[in-house]
Amino acid sequence: MNALTNYQIIKNSNGNPAFVVVPYDEFRRFIHPVDTDTGVPSAVVNLAFDNGYSALRAWREYLGFTQEEVAKKLCISQSAYCQQEKNETLTDAFRQKVAGVLNINPEQLNF
Repeated sequence: MNALTNYQIIKNSNGNPAFVVVPYDEFRRFIHPVDTDTGVPSAVVNLAFDNGYSALRAWREYLGFTQEEVAKKLCISQSAYCQQEKNETLTDAFRQKVAGVLNINPEQLNF
């Protein structure tokens, strides 16, 4: 069974594939690929330590999401999400849920 995809292929004047239109969230993953087996990219760590950000905020900014976008995917308000970003520690349940939204391993939020 083929998986449903939301890609559009645009062909050139010779009828050959020239461009592919992909959903925006997938495009972001192409721009900032994350290998969930190798730890945390140095750019994320630098964002956190250079700016005094929480690991959650550093990941969100690295991946190019706004607080509102992440909050919407979590089905919470932006202000509730903002409070989570300010917390020193996250509950296990929230860590699991937000890691799923960010498409990272929950342990990558522990630094």
